[in-house]
Amino acid sequence: MKKIIIFILLGFICSPLLAQLKIAKLKYNGGGDWYANKTALPNLANFCNKNLGTNISEEDEVVEVGSPEIFLYAFVYMTGHGNVVFSDSEAQNLRNYLLSGGFLHIDDNFGMDKFVRLELKKVFPELELIELPFSHPIYKQKFQFPKGLPKIHEHEGKPAQGFGLFYKGRLLCFYTYECDLGNGWEDQSIYQDPESVRQIALQMGANVVSFALTQF
Repeated sequence: MKKIIIFILLGFICSPLLAQLKIAKLKYNGGGDWYANKTALPNLANFCNKNLGTNISEEDEVVEVGSPEIFLYAFVYMTGHGNVVFSDSEAQNLRNYLLSGGFLHIDDNFGMDKFVRLELKKVFPELELIELPFSHPIYKQKFQFPKGLPKIHEHEGKPAQGFGLFYKGRLLCFYTYECDLGNGWEDQSIYQDPESVRQIALQMGANVVSFALTQF
């Protein structure tokens, strides 16, 4: 099961126009609204397919953090506003997934920071979240972000920051904080953001997907 991720990604690298990839939203316990941003992933998949030449399923799929089905997804997205709790077995499953070639994008929808940082310590007690420099390749894929993460929504006036968990030089988890990328991926009617803002959010999201699938 653990090798499935590697085969999926190799298929993408060898033939990105033909390989069907799946991305999913992560369902977790603790009471936080893991189900937020309902239209975000389908819109991001559609944008990537049109602009990167990918073949990503545009279904709004959900996978539980402790499920073996997580290994079927090359990219998993996690969001919410509140509490996050991983059991020991869920933390181990997520660790195995990430070490097997999977990728986790955590997008703080405002309010989950203090919770998700604690739970990530269950997954990788030996690792620390590190802020990525603006020179990191994730900001320099098809779309250029020389100043790092764009600020999509304001909350407390803090700058948008991108953090990562690295294992043996590989970025396993990208954590976007004070940014709200996922809100920018939503249908325009939900937040009524200017289309220019939505495009910036989708471009940064496409960079994350592109980097996650080709960093090998």
